[in-house]
Amino acid sequence: MKNNTYNQMENRHIQHLYLRAGFGIGYDKLHLLKSRSNSEILSELFSEAKNIQPIKLDLSEMESLIKENYKDAKLKMDKKTTMALQKMNREKIQELNYAWIDRLKNPSSVLNEKMTLFWANVFVCRDNSVYHIQHYNNTLRTYALGNFKAFVKAIAKEASMSKYLNNRQNVKESPNENFARELMELFTLGIGNYSEQDIKESARAFTGWSFKFNGDFFLRNNKHDYGEKTFMGKTGNFDGDAIIDIILEQKQCARFICAKIYRYFVNPTINERHLEDITNVFYKDYDIKNLMHYVFNSKWFYDDENIGVKIKSPIELLVGIQQIVPVEFQKPKQLLYLQKLMGQILLNPPNVAGWKGDKNWIDSNTLMFRLKLPSILLNNAVINLEEKGEFEDSFEDYYKIQKKKDTYIKTTKSWDAFETQYGKLSPEELKTFLIVSVIDEDTDAFLSNLKIANNRDFCVQLMSIPEYQLC
Repeated sequence: MKNNTYNQMENRHIQHLYLRAGFGIGYDKLHLLKSRSNSEILSELFSEAKNIQPIKLDLSEMESLIKENYKDAKLKMDKKTTMALQKMNREKIQELNYAWIDRLKNPSSVLNEKMTLFWANVFVCRDNSVYHIQHYNNTLRTYALGNFKAFVKAIAKEASMSKYLNNRQNVKESPNENFARELMELFTLGIGNYSEQDIKESARAFTGWSFKFNGDFFLRNNKHDYGEKTFMGKTGNFDGDAIIDIILEQKQCARFICAKIYRYFVNPTINERHLEDITNVFYKDYDIKNLMHYVFNSKWFYDDENIGVKIKSPIELLVGIQQIVPVEFQKPKQLLYLQKLMGQILLNPPNVAGWKGDKNWIDSNTLMFRLKLPSILLNNAVINLEEKGEFEDSFEDYYKIQKKKDTYIKTTKSWDAFETQYGKLSPEELKTFLIVSVIDEDTDAFLSNLKIANNRDFCVQLMSIPEYQLC
């Protein structure tokens, strides 16, 4: 298959690549890469991606509590201890949220972490056990650029996924179809590409799938249906792994995943010719790394029609700002609060379909808040807590005292780091670096009439225009 590869990179093309493969690029790094070819830049990007580092929280306090109460292979706790453990789980899941965002800000592998974030909205999952959800999150990280078939099989065996989609309740006497349905509808094929009978038969193949207390997968033999099953025109004594093999034999699976890849990494509006192109690449071996290299090495990826046309997700926006001006939150819970306001809390998707993305990130409330976010983080701007209505109990409790007075997000800003890279740039150079999308005439006129005291203030102004919401 002929691939029209892209050779020498322009600055905006390097920026485009790093906005899609990561969360932006620093000016010094851009200056370093601008003399290199696309193949050299991609070689470095993918070489770094081999460095996979799991996120591991300190769970020793919880482990000690569990061991004290663990007897006869069953957890026997009094109500007080159970409540204490539940509280620890909630706090540790919040800590995992903070650790994940910190990893996105300071990744050992930019591409691997961006892919992990992408897959979290494909294989959507939520859990109240920090042990299991941390393992799930690291499974996303481990397989993010690996073999898709192995990836699907690993996800299917995750304790968090088993709980989330009721597969632990799936037994031969009464098959539960939830996981089998979502496996095809949301994870691999898309609605309309399988029959109700396929769901019933595949659900039988996943019966008996369960997990131990530590999250390790095991098969309950007496609950598994070993009978013959007919699935997608094939008949045999299929288990869950065999069902996944058959699903991936359908080219529609490659097309379904590539459509998600295209909308997320290239353009929310799909070019059918390019989609067919990458589908053929992916279907050959389901190698995610090869697929992404092909995408980032294609000339069409760098076409003007694909640059600055994607609305940043709340996490992309939040992390992207901190790529330019490093920020530390003095109260970590405020970081959770910002995610809530913008509609994307990591580890807490709205439902099994995940976040819809693109234009769904924006409504009248979220847009105004997003435009104000740079000032909130960098200039101590006040948040109006009534802008978004009611919050979950934890947020309500946390801020109920603050509602009667001005509320600030308390951050420590590293302006010295900003000055080192951006202090000597002209206003025009800073604008060109921060804004990759086409700037509206009225916005450009507004920027031209600003009295620019220094690059710090101009940076906040640039981050506050609508065009900065795009990447």
